[in-house]
Order: sequence, then structure tokens, then C-alpha cells
Amino acid sequence: MNPIEIEHRRESGVATVWLNRPDKKNAVGFDAMRALVAAAGKLRADRSVRAVVLAGRGGTFCAGIDLADLNNPANRKTAVWELIKPGRSLFQAAALVWQDLPVPVLCAVEGHCLGAGVQLALGADIRFATPQSQWAVLEARWGIVPDMGISRTAQGVVRQDILRELTYSGRVFSGEQAADYGLVTHLSEQPLAAAYDLAAELAQRSPDAHVGAKRIVQTMQHKPRKTLRMEKIWQLKLLLGKNQRRAVKKDRNPHTEFLPRQFD
Repeated sequence: MNPIEIEHRRESGVATVWLNRPDKKNAVGFDAMRALVAAAGKLRADRSVRAVVLAGRGGTFCAGIDLADLNNPANRKTAVWELIKPGRSLFQAAALVWQDLPVPVLCAVEGHCLGAGVQLALGADIRFATPQSQWAVLEARWGIVPDMGISRTAQGVVRQDILRELTYSGRVFSGEQAADYGLVTHLSEQPLAAAYDLAAELAQRSPDAHVGAKRIVQTMQHKPRKTLRMEKIWQLKLLLGKNQRRAVKKDRNPHTEFLPRQFD
């Protein structure tokens, strides 16, 4: 069974990336992380994609890292190499690649969202979850630290003191608490349906405006001194692009179609 499955609704431009190991509560191992990175690469190359939804098969999102896979002696050298090599590790890339995508990325969480699941969800732009879903930054229980880019993805999402408490304790908390902490954007009993509803709404807007807005907000989080410059750069690009004129037309005529995304 492929650990990651892509479902692309071409009529709407919405692609779903499914964690597809329901027998393991969608725990991610090395193959799944590689498949996540590859899936994001395919979606980035497809300019018909307007939004991406991350979700899990089997009524749960992700129970964390597949510890059996991680502790397999055959994988120990791979894990060490990933941690000492220059640049992003595979662990970090699996979560951060969703921030790199030039389209909105939404995450639908039900059931478990533990350890690596939290870090993968944080890679999305917007998160939906059931109030009763179970969350935990679980790594402290195994004597390690979260290392899938959480130092970047949690910035501006959750207060640092809250993040410290959750990371130090490894405590399990509910989706409702996750929303209070800022980890969840919207609570819903049907998070996947809610994510699809928003994705459909976003698909009615210019894909180029989306990538511009996404890059500006990312600059606000990570390079705040450059935000004013980024606003000007992106506004100029959009005004010179083809989809801005179509956006104006679409405001008058909803049947106006956008061209494929011009910018990354």
C-alpha cells in the first residue's frame, strides 16, 4: 500500500494528499516522508492545482513517527545522516515543503495528531480539527526534541510559553484546547468537509494573488524587516500579470476563469 495517496479533483483544482496507513494510524516512516516530499513536488509542478488539503485515511490524521521504522537498524545510519547533512533533513522537508507550495494548504484533523502529526499539520496554512481530536507534541516522551521544522512553523501560530509547556511535557490535549492554544484555526465535527468548503471558496480567487499573499505573510513571520519591500515587489508582479485583470472581470462576471498560476 502506498503510504501517501494524491487525489486531484481537476474540475475544482483541489488536490487532497492522504496519509494512507490506517493500520498504523497513519504513522509516518522514511518511505512516507519521502512520498510526502515527492507529492508536494508533483503538485507544485501542476499549475492547475488551486489548493491542497492534507488529511488521513481511517478516521485519524497521524499518530506520529513510525518508531519501528525509525529504530530499525537498517535506518539508523539514514537517520543520523539526515541530521548531520547540510540543509534541511528529510524530517524537516516533509513538513516544510507545504509552506513552500505556492498555493493555500489546508489540513483536516480527526482522531490522532501526535508528534510528527502536529508538525505536519503546522506546515499547512490553515488547520481544521474536531473538538475531540487528540494532540500532543510527543517527542519528550521518547527523550528527543521535535525536529520537523517546528521552530519555523509554530512561529506566529502559538505563544512561545505555550509551545514550551507542550514540548516539555509531551501532554495529550484535545482539539478544543489546540484551538485555544492557536494550533487549530477552526473547530468542526467534519473537518474534511469544512476544509473542502474553504478550498472551493479560495479557488474563486486569483492563484497568483494567493502565492503573493502567502509569501508576504511568510516574510512577516521570518524576515519582518523585509515585509514592506515584499509587498511592493509582489504588488508590482501581480499588476503586471494576467490574472489581476481577470480578477477585476470576475468581480463583475463570476463565470470568468483564471489562467494557470504564473508565479511561484
